[in-house]
Amino acid sequence: MAPVSSNADVFAYIIAIFVPPIAVFLKRGCAADFLINICLTILGWIPGVIHAWWVISKHDPATYVR
Repeated sequence: MAPVSSNADVFAYIIAIFVPPIAVFLKRGCAADFLINICLTILGWIPGVIHAWWVISKHDPATYVR
């Protein structure tokens, strides 16, 4: 069975389309994923979006940054 996305995840997916690093920051905080996403977004918008969507989909809801 596929994991269910919360409203916060849906919002993060939408934000990731326009500003990928912000979506990653909302999920992971200022961690390595955030810095990687900034670099990927600078190299090209599409790699940044793909990485952001991957981070959002793989992030465990129990460890959200609060």
